[in-house]
Parts: sequence; C-alpha cells; structure tokens
Amino acid sequence: MSEIENKAGKLKSIFFNKYVITVFIFAVVIVFFDDYNLISYFKTSKKIKDLDEQIEYYQKEIKSNKQKISELKAGGKNIEKIARQKYLFKKDNEDIFIIQEKEK
Repeated sequence: MSEIENKAGKLKSIFFNKYVITVFIFAVVIVFFDDYNLISYFKTSKKIKDLDEQIEYYQKEIKSNKQKISELKAGGKNIEKIARQKYLFKKDNEDIFIIQEKEK
C-alpha cells in the first residue's frame, strides 16, 4: 500500500509543482484567451486560403476576358461569330435550331 501512496504522492507533487501549473495556465491562455489565440489563427488561415483561391479564380477570369476583348477588337467576323453563338443572332433568311441534350 505504501508503494501506491508513494507513487501517488510523487504524481501529486509533479502535477502541483508551481512550474507545471504556470506552464499549464500559460498554455490555456495562449490557446483560448489571447487576442492571437490558436483558434482564431486557424480560422484566419482558412480565410486566407479561401481568399487565395478566389484570387486565382478571378485572375483566370480576367485573363479569359482580356482574350475575349482582344478577339472582339480583332475584327467583324469574330463579333458576328460570338453574336451567333452566344446571343442566337441570325440573318433574315436563316432559321435557328437549338438542340438540347437530355440530362441523365
């Protein structure tokens, strides 16, 4: 019985040591209560990642739109092609047939 009490006493003295308690309190404050705690750090890093993905998406869109603008500035045939494909414009003597595939 004395061995168990002796081990319990050692554990008690380790856990109630002033340095261990100080480190534990410091860790709790850093993790939960500080202005720059770990929880807000991870939330902020997730937001940064999402914003970086949005930046990449919009840079691709800008590049695509610049290419379309340059095509439109190139000449009348490109304008006619886009008008026919996208806005379904037609000449007076033409008929347009729209074919849609069934969704599965």
